[in-house]
Amino acid sequence: MPSLKDLRNRISSVKATRKITKAMQMVAAAKLRRAQETATAARPYAERMDAMLGNLGRRAIRETAPRLLVGTGRDEVHLLIVMTAERGLCGGFNSNIAKLARADAVRLRADGKTVKILAVGRKGADNLRRDWGSRIIDRVDLRGAKQITFAIASDIAQKVLALFDAGEFDVATLYFSEFKSVITQKPTALQLIPAKLAPETNAPAASPGAGASAVYDFEPDEDEILVELLPRNLATQIYRGLLENAASEQGARMSAMDSATRNAGDMIDRLTLNYNRTRQAMITKELIEIISGAEAL
Repeated sequence: MPSLKDLRNRISSVKATRKITKAMQMVAAAKLRRAQETATAARPYAERMDAMLGNLGRRAIRETAPRLLVGTGRDEVHLLIVMTAERGLCGGFNSNIAKLARADAVRLRADGKTVKILAVGRKGADNLRRDWGSRIIDRVDLRGAKQITFAIASDIAQKVLALFDAGEFDVATLYFSEFKSVITQKPTALQLIPAKLAPETNAPAASPGAGASAVYDFEPDEDEILVELLPRNLATQIYRGLLENAASEQGARMSAMDSATRNAGDMIDRLTLNYNRTRQAMITKELIEIISGAEAL
């Protein structure tokens, strides 16, 4: 049985831990609001970019279209761009993204494909190092970045484009966590190269008196626009993934620290009850010894 001193030290230790987890929860809550607003504001632009790319891609001639749109014509080497956080203590946020990427990597290897991994964030590389360490061809460190900017996404996109131009892979897929709510973050895989065209929406027939659907003419032609648009779309989707990850990370950390704070409170209650019972037992034992000695005299 632990002594009273051991129990007091344990209670003090858990109280100190509860203060830390409570502070981290409050910091995550403060950061979450800004990260959520930024991620939400970036979604319409990325969605419109997808729509424009899909419109252009369906009109482009496959034989002359850019390779970023139609690919290399092969499906042998896959690049997995796994984006996670630089720090832990955020529940299953990092492990869920790595789990999705690992499952796809296993499936691709079973199909005879070659897998390469570009890790963005330290935790992704740490999670995948044991089974796929030899497949990690590069790492992007985000620890020095105070906030997520488009310049960071552009640098990552340039790395991917350089690998693609060098013939290092045929298909590139981005892995990140889409922010849904504070308690819900959805691990997502998004194919970047060749570009995944958004499905064409089937608009309802125009009612009588309504204007006719618009027909667009492009100047210059579709291929020339795609040459400029596809690299920008690559950076835009990576930027969106970084922003979604930032919001998801803070939401997951807020939930994890809230659970840790409540668990620490429960542990303090149990330890305090154990301490009081042990102290009462020791007092009772001392009283019995004193009374027994007095009666013996």
